[in-house]
Amino acid sequence: MDLLFSILHVATAVFIIGPIAIVPMTGLRALRTGDTARATASPKGLRFLTYLSLLVIVTGFGVMGMADPKYDLSITTPWILGSLILYVIAVALTLGIVIPTYLHPERQGPRQRYTRVAVSSGIATICLVAIVVLMVWKP
Repeated sequence: MDLLFSILHVATAVFIIGPIAIVPMTGLRALRTGDTARATASPKGLRFLTYLSLLVIVTGFGVMGMADPKYDLSITTPWILGSLILYVIAVALTLGIVIPTYLHPERQGPRQRYTRVAVSSGIATICLVAIVVLMVWKP
């Protein structure tokens, strides 16, 4: 059963978290070219993927719960706690800044809109990459 949860955890991370890092970049391209239809479609898929990313957390807790006791894993294990904090930051940036910026263009000019999305989605992506490093390195 632990192998199944490990496979599900990695698969959901690749196929759900991966697009969360990529979709804002395609939206930025739409903003640059003035393709408003695509720029407003990007956040809808991004919101769905962001909420769906909770499956990665659920399967991760499953893996942690089934781990060999010799590893002494818990939510307070530094690399697990760090990963969770980085995940919360990435989700907060995506749901709190990236998506609203795409959906409400009237609140800022085109240059500010582009900059806001680029910076916040870039930081979210760095957080997601840092999570991968923590999951592999396990300091």
